[in-house]
Amino acid sequence: MRQSQLPIDKILAALRKASRHWTSTTLAQITRETDNPFKILVATVLSARTKDITTLEAARRLFKAASTPREMMKLPRRAIEKLIFPVGFYRTKAKNIRKLCQTLVDKYRSEVPETLETLVTLSGVGRKTANLVITMAFQKHGICVDTHVHRISNRWGLVKTRNPKETEFALYNVLPKKYWIGYNDLLVSFGQNICQPVSPFCCRCPVEKLCPKINVSKHR
Repeated sequence: MRQSQLPIDKILAALRKASRHWTSTTLAQITRETDNPFKILVATVLSARTKDITTLEAARRLFKAASTPREMMKLPRRAIEKLIFPVGFYRTKAKNIRKLCQTLVDKYRSEVPETLETLVTLSGVGRKTANLVITMAFQKHGICVDTHVHRISNRWGLVKTRNPKETEFALYNVLPKKYWIGYNDLLVSFGQNICQPVSPFCCRCPVEKLCPKINVSKHR
C-alpha cells in the first residue's frame, strides 16, 4: 500500500473510537486534572524514559509540594529528587526542573512560553517535550514524535524515516493539519495497548485490515 493510498482519515477515526476502551496516557490524565501549562510542562519533563504510572504518581506528589515556578524554587534539589523518585534519571530531572523554574521566574514572569523556539531553550526541554506542551497545554498546532509515533507512522507507510526527528518533519508534509494536535496522544495509547514494538496485537487492532504492516515479522 503506497502512502497516497493510506486511508488516514478512516484509520484515525477508528482509533479514536477504540481508544475509549484503552488506558489513557499520563499526559492525557494530567491535562484532564489541570489546564495549568506549568504542571503540564513539568509532567512532560518527568515522563521521559519513564513508565506512565510512575510519572503520574511522581507528578502528583511533586505538585502537592509545589505548583508554581516560585514554589518549586523553594524546594531543595534533593527534596525534588525524593518526591519524583523513581522516575528515570530523577537526579538530572530534579536539577533541570529547578533550572527551568529559575528561567521562568527570571525571564518570563513565571509564565510558560507558548512557542517551540522558546521552550527548547529551557533546561531539559527538547522538541518532543516542547511540542507536547504546545499541543496539550496551549492547543496550538505541532506534532510531538516519540518512539510510538515514529514506529507506527512508519509501520503504516505514512512516512519512511530513520528517527523521530525525521518523522516529525515528514509528518508536517503528509499528515492533515487537523490531526496534528491529538496525533501523539492517540498513537501513544494505541502503541501501548495494541500496536506494540514486538509482536503487535493485530488480532485486536481496529485498523488491522487497513494496515500494510511494514516490517512486522511477527504478530498476535
